[in-house]
Amino acid sequence: MPKDNSIKSILIIGSGPIVIGQACEFDYAGSQAARSIREEGIEVILINSNPATIMTDPSMADHVYLKPLTTKSIIEILKAHPNIDAVLPTMGGQTALNLCLEAEEKGIWADFNVRLIGVDVNAINITEDREQFKQLLQKIGIPAAPAKIANSFLKGKEIAQEFGFPLVIRPSFTLGGSGAAFVHNKEEFDDLLTFGLESSPIHEVLIDKALLGWKEYELELLRDKNDNVVIICSIENMDPMGIHTGDSITVAPAMTLSDTTYQKMRDMAIKMMRSIGNFAGGCNVQFAVSPDEKEDIVAIEINPRVSRSSALASKATGYPIAKIASKLALGYHLDELENQITKSTSALFEPTLDYVIVKIPRWNFDKFEGADRTLGLQMKSVGEVMGIGRSFQEALHKATQSLEIKRNGLGADGKGYTNYEQVIDKLTHASWDRVFVIYDAIQMGIPLSRIHEITKIDMWFLRQYEELYLLEKEISNFKIDTLPKELLLEAKQKGFADRQIAHMMGCLESQVYNKREEMGVKRVYKLVDTCAAEFTAKTPYYYSTFEAEIERPDGTRYVHNESIVTDKKKVIVLGSGPNRIGQGIEFDYSCVHGVLAASECGYETIMINCNPETVSTDFDTADKLYFEPVFWEHIYDIIRHEKPEGVIVQLGGQTALKLAEKLDRYGIKILGTSYDALDLAEDRGRFSELLSNLNIPFPKFGVAESAEEAVKLSDELDFPLLVRPSYVLGGQGMKIVINKQELEEHVIDLLKNIPGNKLLLDHYLDGAIEAEADAICDGEDVYIIGIMEHIEPCGVHSGDSNATLPPFNLGEFVMQQIKDHTKKIALALKTVGLINIQFAVKDDTVYIIEANPRASRTVPFIAKAYGEPYVNYATKVMLGDKKVKDFTFNPQLKGYAIKQPVFSFNKFPGVNKKLGPEMKSTGESILFIEDLKDDQFYELYSRRKMYLSR
Repeated sequence: MPKDNSIKSILIIGSGPIVIGQACEFDYAGSQAARSIREEGIEVILINSNPATIMTDPSMADHVYLKPLTTKSIIEILKAHPNIDAVLPTMGGQTALNLCLEAEEKGIWADFNVRLIGVDVNAINITEDREQFKQLLQKIGIPAAPAKIANSFLKGKEIAQEFGFPLVIRPSFTLGGSGAAFVHNKEEFDDLLTFGLESSPIHEVLIDKALLGWKEYELELLRDKNDNVVIICSIENMDPMGIHTGDSITVAPAMTLSDTTYQKMRDMAIKMMRSIGNFAGGCNVQFAVSPDEKEDIVAIEINPRVSRSSALASKATGYPIAKIASKLALGYHLDELENQITKSTSALFEPTLDYVIVKIPRWNFDKFEGADRTLGLQMKSVGEVMGIGRSFQEALHKATQSLEIKRNGLGADGKGYTNYEQVIDKLTHASWDRVFVIYDAIQMGIPLSRIHEITKIDMWFLRQYEELYLLEKEISNFKIDTLPKELLLEAKQKGFADRQIAHMMGCLESQVYNKREEMGVKRVYKLVDTCAAEFTAKTPYYYSTFEAEIERPDGTRYVHNESIVTDKKKVIVLGSGPNRIGQGIEFDYSCVHGVLAASECGYETIMINCNPETVSTDFDTADKLYFEPVFWEHIYDIIRHEKPEGVIVQLGGQTALKLAEKLDRYGIKILGTSYDALDLAEDRGRFSELLSNLNIPFPKFGVAESAEEAVKLSDELDFPLLVRPSYVLGGQGMKIVINKQELEEHVIDLLKNIPGNKLLLDHYLDGAIEAEADAICDGEDVYIIGIMEHIEPCGVHSGDSNATLPPFNLGEFVMQQIKDHTKKIALALKTVGLINIQFAVKDDTVYIIEANPRASRTVPFIAKAYGEPYVNYATKVMLGDKKVKDFTFNPQLKGYAIKQPVFSFNKFPGVNKKLGPEMKSTGESILFIEDLKDDQFYELYSRRKMYLSR
């Protein structure tokens, strides 16, 4: 049965602002769905309140509504588009499903004659209602952990008495494990039960026997209307049960599962999917397996929607789950659709991996002072990275190199823990850095059996770690000129970076690189082709690895490289790496637009990024995708292989900017603003000199390298002072101090965490209004794309402020100063491309806080508010293809747009929620108001000073 031709118009519900537990993987899914449905000639109407994403770009749908995700908004859209036939709610995570259910309960879909596709309401209810789900498993004969439902405090106490401890409390209908907890004894049970009942929107919890130490697995499935089911990917959690899958290190394909158990698990997953309702689309099933030779399987949960793991599974296999799931929702069968990678086989196939992928989450605990840093049932990570390699060890190393936490991989960088008690404690209480601590424990001589006993991580993984350590030990016996080629090749095949190998032998990274060149130990690139090279792949999606040379019959030797370099002019866009607070999805938005603009200018586009959740790492966004760490060694090898005209660094946030100095040093052309100008803006001394020469005011400041210097400086600058390290992102380590004691404490603390850093001390302009401007400059002309005024006072990080476009309270005299300063600074920095400047306004004088000659967090927001493709224009300026005067700017905005930050404090009970110079928000939404009399604006304005902290 081909597609349902009665469907002419579809509403897609997005996932709203990014929060911990629901990040940009749903933006990726929604973007794919919109494209996939439009390919069929069907009108797409989209609702999503997140301005930072590609999904809400005007090019993605026929009509995009940047409105709050409420039933009120749904009714407005359905009234404006009476022709909507169906709604697809499975692409927007739990937020979209919950909204869809609410609309169903209120009878909204029935009132407007709209039907649900891609999911069955009964399926959502069965899988979300823990009691119904348990009964279903019993009916179809699939084992589950002993569990009972409690919807009152008293009932919960009775269940605990019956089961005994340890227990797990899981609230119904929550996201990212919110409110879930382990209970080890009766002392903590009362509080955790109360918290769980409060977290659930229906005040219901499931209490089950804790399967601590069991192994955890996930399967990603797709099913069509004809009941064909394919299993796209098996994923094994390296961390055992007890840590939320979003916080676990995961590996695909499953590594330690016997074939018979895997077949049993497949059969169970298919049976479960077929039993939860008659729907077509994606599904994620989680299982626990006993860690003994019996390998008993217990079903944990099933999600009848695309999930966080389906983005990972799509990138791991190259099979675009969301794209195919949307087609299935339209009525297509799997055997009628083509495999997107080979373009010659059908979508009714199961991908085969001839490589290994490792996903590691990225946390931001430093932003939440006093947060409980141990990992458990509630998800706490803000992003993730994925490494692809020919072995688990290579993929693990590449993933650790992608994290951007100043580590070069596992061990061999002098940053490991050496205190026995500390290591045992971190192994016992699963910590965010346990992936590194396991290596430190082995290095310390702690037996694998002991590590296994504490962590319950499978011995197979621990032996892989041990092999890496033994190789490090062996290499340490050599010097650079005596190192045998076999050992160097083995170290590279196992993922060790040149920096790590240099550390082992006490030499320079460049010496190791030169030694590799001399010995012919070079990276080769392999295709992610979904079918282990059984069919030819048409999609250029690559990862790097190292191979031993093959000898031809004539005696010549070679290594097989699957990445063919064309003779077209090329441009490389450096991606923004893992999502984190301070550098979110808005930079991925910019990278995608950069790639599309470069393509319009006739370039072959090459994307380098390691974030599995985003649109930039979709296999058909750029002409070529290298799924590699945004880490110097990997980037340099790709540049040498591809020989591009230049590299774009100003779209990928601080991740890409940090590499500008090295690119410049190695003579690689940076497209757009030069490295010198980027450095000038970061170097406070040089930048202030520039401002002085331009007669532009800035707060008095000084630079200190010790607590003593800082205290001395404070006499000249006067308190309050804003203290911050240089070259950081999202206000990391920034604080307002009001006396010498606070100053000394903060400086000592900062220098302990970031040794050798220069600290900037600014006189803090108390009570000032903060504003910012974004502009495009081509070196001659400057066009200001938007000026925003912050509702909160100066001192709250711009990412945590409600920003209003255009300003609501700045007089003409102040606005003129902002415009003049912006133009002068953009030209003085010789900006080519985008620039963001932040201002403090006090007593009608506009002071400069900082300037960033790159894409900023606010560019997508301004582009959405005004309906103009500013990143496209800026990229064309960077490439020298266009000048500012070549564009006809025509911004459209009635009233005001407000960028509203969204926080995930509920994941960290007990954390100080006050706002200050260090950014804490995880996402943002956009609010349009007609005028300043709007109640929502009034409420925001009245609360503006409430959270300011020093």
